[in-house]
Amino acid sequence: MYATFWSLVPPIIAILLALITKEVYSSLFIGIMVGGIFYAVPTFGEAGFFGGVESTVLHIFEDGIVASLSDSWNVGILVFLVILGAMVALMNKAGGSAAFGAAMSKRIKTKAGAQLATVLLGVLIFIDDYFNCLTVGSVMRPVTDKHKVSREKLAYLIDATAAPVCIIAPISSWAAAVTGFVDGEDGFSLFLKAIPYNYYALFTIVFMIALILFKVDYGPMKEKETFIEAQIQEKETQNPGKGKVIDLVFPILVLILCCVVGMVYTGGIFEGASFKDAFANSDASVGLMLGSFFGIVITIIYYMCRRLMNLQECMECLPEGFKAMVPAILILTFAWTLKAMTDSLGAKEFVATAMESSAAGLVNMLPAIIFVVACFLAFATGTSWGTFGILIPIVVNVFQNSDPTLMIISISACMAGAVCGDHCSPISDTTIMASAGADCKHVNHVSTQLPYAMTVAAVSFVMYIVAGFTKSTVYSLILGIIGIVVGLYLVKKRSAEAE
Repeated sequence: MYATFWSLVPPIIAILLALITKEVYSSLFIGIMVGGIFYAVPTFGEAGFFGGVESTVLHIFEDGIVASLSDSWNVGILVFLVILGAMVALMNKAGGSAAFGAAMSKRIKTKAGAQLATVLLGVLIFIDDYFNCLTVGSVMRPVTDKHKVSREKLAYLIDATAAPVCIIAPISSWAAAVTGFVDGEDGFSLFLKAIPYNYYALFTIVFMIALILFKVDYGPMKEKETFIEAQIQEKETQNPGKGKVIDLVFPILVLILCCVVGMVYTGGIFEGASFKDAFANSDASVGLMLGSFFGIVITIIYYMCRRLMNLQECMECLPEGFKAMVPAILILTFAWTLKAMTDSLGAKEFVATAMESSAAGLVNMLPAIIFVVACFLAFATGTSWGTFGILIPIVVNVFQNSDPTLMIISISACMAGAVCGDHCSPISDTTIMASAGADCKHVNHVSTQLPYAMTVAAVSFVMYIVAGFTKSTVYSLILGIIGIVVGLYLVKKRSAEAE
């Protein structure tokens, strides 16, 4: 089964079960079990039934769960997640979240205004998608709750301004990742040239704004938005009298500053590297972990100096934040383990071989096909960075010495498809963190945002066909934007007629 289509079956089973049963934990674990059984197929033949069962169990736990939880990158992300949960608990208990929600409610008068403010904040926090998801969620949740925006809609807005914004931001952990996968070329220069062709990311931003301004929803999201009154739980109402807006704004600003410093520190800025090079060489996991640690220490000292909480009350927020993040941590652990199963079955090698064997005859259709392949691979594996690592080197090898413009378009298609698949996938760490940031049930977030993401993906696919033949970004961008705006207007009109 190695390096065949069977290697993608375990994640497909997990995703389908999650969407059908609306239960993510058992669905992910069944996918993991299928992957372990597939891996042990030769052992069943050589050592019999019990030998195969032993091989399956050991592979799942030793090579899967234990290996995932002992990986330094993963542990850094989990530490960052727990600290962010503790910071949210601190801001809630100090009354900063309630004060910010009340203040913004006076300035933001409409539901559309609350959503646009969420999008704006998501676009501004472009450093890292994990940081984006949790920070935007903790800041904007009191405001969107006040204006009766469903948690599912908030999760979509967070998710749609996380990876799609990071992938077109030159100063971000994603730019650093893409740059590292381009051999024999100036990776950062190629990344900049590819931004105008990154249709999924650009169209997603246009789609969100049009969706909000037209006040239209469709699919499962419409149902959630219709019955929002039954969903909202006012959690951030503790101690509203003592806290002020500055008690949320200051910790968030400190956190952003500390995380930026932490990331450039890991990239060697204090050893003489430039800011750009430091970001390109940064380790986001270590940088965010260190930055969030210093951020929470400064926040605790600040709250104690303001006499909002004493040390004991601050320390009580640590386990509270940890408990709030347990569902996200469990889903992340299962998602990483499922990825380990697909890696052990040769999913990367299967896709790379399939692409290399067919690339020569695709030519102008290659950008659109790469977009679809990247979507499917990222959706099945839950990782966009892994998709970059597989497809970008293939694209560079195919076009490096023949057609530089088509190479840039194809690299953009790879990045856009990877972000799209990552955006849609229930086992994507970014999707999981968007659910955590919005305090939304994970399966609900996935099912409600899927129609929106697929709409933008369909428009992007058509525009990559246009770009592959015209080699011009202008025509594709204009046609795509017109298509999205007109399409949403027609949906709004049909919905009004039906009502």
